[in-house]
Amino acid sequence: MRTEPKLTRLDRVFARLDREPERPAHLDVPKMSRHRIVLLAATLAFYGAIVWAVIITSWLVRLDWQVMFFRPYQQWSEIHWFVDYYVVLGQRGPTAVMVAAWLGWRSWRQHTLRPLLALGVSLLLLNITVGAAKYGMGRLGPHYATVIGSNEMWRGGDIFPSGHTANAVVTWGILAYMASTPRARRWLSAVSAVTSLGVGMATVYLGTHWLSDVLLGWAAGLLILLALPWFEPLIARSEARIFDLRDRLRARRSRRTAPAAVPVGAPHVVVTPLPADRDDVAAGSPRAPVYLAPGPHTARSERTPISPTGSRRPPHAERHPRGSASSTRPLTGG
Repeated sequence: MRTEPKLTRLDRVFARLDREPERPAHLDVPKMSRHRIVLLAATLAFYGAIVWAVIITSWLVRLDWQVMFFRPYQQWSEIHWFVDYYVVLGQRGPTAVMVAAWLGWRSWRQHTLRPLLALGVSLLLLNITVGAAKYGMGRLGPHYATVIGSNEMWRGGDIFPSGHTANAVVTWGILAYMASTPRARRWLSAVSAVTSLGVGMATVYLGTHWLSDVLLGWAAGLLILLALPWFEPLIARSEARIFDLRDRLRARRSRRTAPAAVPVGAPHVVVTPLPADRDDVAAGSPRAPVYLAPGPHTARSERTPISPTGSRRPPHAERHPRGSASSTRPLTGG
């Protein structure tokens, strides 16, 4: 009795990678459900509370100064090398390249541009919202603070909210947003949340951000992910237009490279050169083209001679082929 070998999880992964790319029959697109709207409203309220607490120089600002004076990079200097590498997970360039490579592979496997378009829309929203908040509030960072205990707002800075934290939330959270199963979405959401908070705390450790910057950056990135389903119709229309443009370009290229079709039954035009000793060739007059009937034509060497002896002159009663003697020719006497 022959038994099939039991495949491990790694074998199943490689077997799935070996399959031909195919578009799934149904794409699981997150909807703007009531639970998501409630969470969006709560995050927006948290965002406003952080901004208000910093503007009025509340206990949160005092906590920012206490953490800054604690100088974590001096208290735990032995992990400084690790934090320097870990904080790269929040930088825009490296994280965008890594996530775009993964989502690009998914787009190729599923024959859809939705993963890459969703990443592009989320990064665009991140640049607009976080950039506007940074330059609008103009808060200075811990290394450039001027007055102890102040909120350092509207002094030409660009530190509030934390761009590293917001970028980590969006770039790693988009993987959870694009997950194909609810279980994978829950696990990836937890991993992205922990990773983004770790990136934010790494900036506090290095002294480049206040603690309130990290909290506001985490809320700013989460708002973008929660509001992303509202942009799904725009993503779908953009994908349809891109595919339509691709099809038109392919059709135009195929028309250019396709050979010209000859109509059935049309006569073939053949221009034959004239001999060199003709007067009209010497005079430079062109010769009219010869029209042949459609169909295959045989070469001159393959044609059947007109006469049995190969002569093209018309037959004559008193003409004989050269080299043959006539026995019936009358003899004339002198």
